[in-house]
Amino acid sequence: MYIFIVNPASRSGHASQIWTEIETLLKERNILYRVYFTSHRGHGTKLAQQLTKDLSSRTTLIVVGGDGTVNEVLNGIEHPEHIILGYIPTGSGNDFAKGMALPSDPQKALELILSPNSYRTVDIGVLKYSEKDTEKIRKFAVSTGIGFDAAICHQALVSRLKVLLNRIHLGKLSYAFISLRELALHKPCRCRISFDNGTEVTFEKLHFAAVMNQPFEGGGFRFCPNAQNNDGKLDLCMIHDVSKIKLLFLMAIGLFGWHTSLKGVDTFRCKQVHIHTSAPMPVHADGESAFLQDAISVTCEQERLLMIAPQTIQK
Repeated sequence: MYIFIVNPASRSGHASQIWTEIETLLKERNILYRVYFTSHRGHGTKLAQQLTKDLSSRTTLIVVGGDGTVNEVLNGIEHPEHIILGYIPTGSGNDFAKGMALPSDPQKALELILSPNSYRTVDIGVLKYSEKDTEKIRKFAVSTGIGFDAAICHQALVSRLKVLLNRIHLGKLSYAFISLRELALHKPCRCRISFDNGTEVTFEKLHFAAVMNQPFEGGGFRFCPNAQNNDGKLDLCMIHDVSKIKLLFLMAIGLFGWHTSLKGVDTFRCKQVHIHTSAPMPVHADGESAFLQDAISVTCEQERLLMIAPQTIQK
């Protein structure tokens, strides 16, 4: 028995058509399955909670959607030790699928799940922040971040342009257009960052800090090109004290991971990091908004998730 959680609205509704094709294959092969559809933001978390709270044995849970759907399901899983995760990517960015070296073709992704030849353990990142004097916790599979990149994520969630470009299969371009808009509004601020090994750094003008569990985020940006999703650590990229023009340049070459040795870019590898900014800045987790924050903590959990995926790590 396979359990599917499907986001039919992924890639502006294209996922609904993909699910129809997948379901046809399942029926043709007499595969036993149950399917649950998300209907609103946060619904994936509630479904995952309901489906995993009473598990006592291994269950294959398959996500059909984009990175945001994976994030919702991840945050709802009650007993990760009983879950084997499968993923059929249908989003516009699909950074999680790239990092896991999963097939982009839905039918090939389904074949991998139905006839798995390998499994991978995947690290789980945890973002902590305060909201109205209450600690909030958000797990992530791809990345979390504060600053300019998070502002782009926030805007992408509500962008009509992204919806339009998704319909013509050019959704990735929306991030480029949104970046130009957000650049005009962006204001860097002073930042103090401390790591679990006691190291502390301060920047006068932080543009953004990306904490990554995968080498890709934001539709293919490789801000931490050497990040590995099963090494028990997180990779951090900080862009600071550069002009807005250079920020845009660094973002552009960040698509290829060519930025890491340039002035104004610092990278670290850690298990835990605390980030404090002099003014609230946008924060995201796997592209999902955590609103404006001036202090966040990020940790790599000891517990990992077992996933159907090739052993090869994509570079």
